[in-house]
Amino acid sequence: MITVTTDFGLRSPYVGEMKVAMVRVNPGAMIVDVTHGITRHSIIEGSFVMEQVVKYSPPGTVHLGVIDPGVGTERRAVIVEGEQWLVVPDNGLVTLPMKHIRPRMAWEIDLESIKRFTGWRISSTFHGRDVFGPAAALIDKGVEPEEFAKEIPLDSLVRLNLEPEVDGDIYTLTVIYVDDFGNVILNLENYERPREVELLDFGLRIPYLNTYGQVEKGELLALPGSHDYLEIAVNQGSAAEVLNLKVGDKVRVRVWG
Repeated sequence: MITVTTDFGLRSPYVGEMKVAMVRVNPGAMIVDVTHGITRHSIIEGSFVMEQVVKYSPPGTVHLGVIDPGVGTERRAVIVEGEQWLVVPDNGLVTLPMKHIRPRMAWEIDLESIKRFTGWRISSTFHGRDVFGPAAALIDKGVEPEEFAKEIPLDSLVRLNLEPEVDGDIYTLTVIYVDDFGNVILNLENYERPREVELLDFGLRIPYLNTYGQVEKGELLALPGSHDYLEIAVNQGSAAEVLNLKVGDKVRVRVWG
């Protein structure tokens, strides 16, 4: 199985081009579209989405992620092998999904070697179709990475700084995702369940509950959500709109036990 996460959108032919290129390389590929609606160029958002899919995928799954604002530059095209595979630009996309695959090795894809398998030229602006898609298809087909990539150190991969900043009892957190409901997901996980969460920059203390309907319509709450990260929500409303937050913003939080 190959999962696919991109910021291509659905109006243009890019998703279709990439997928037919993958099937041409590997006619037996089973391709699962995760989303092509990642906010354009949002590496943080893409990393979060890929992480969630990795957590529920079986061993051997190949995860293709193409959020690539640096396409055509000197940024590397990489493969990470563990219990599952990641095929991504080396721009930090690996940060969150790599936590769950027990990574063992990494490779840099060689563009000239990929051309031997595809038979077509490589565009300087569409590596999803010409590099990443075919590489994912080859791995899924059972071709060894050594045939089209060179090994690189795992610790050389670019990673985003998505660790919470802690100062006493205050966390400075990053918004790592805003879903279609306007729920705001922050990069705090594995925390002790509090009674209340204080949003210091907004002068608000809100209850920490199990689900949205435990407050009145339009009221703010905090909850564990379905992704194991701290989530801020509004019952039948948008926390992102109420708080004017977007991916990458910083939020100072204090949790009250």
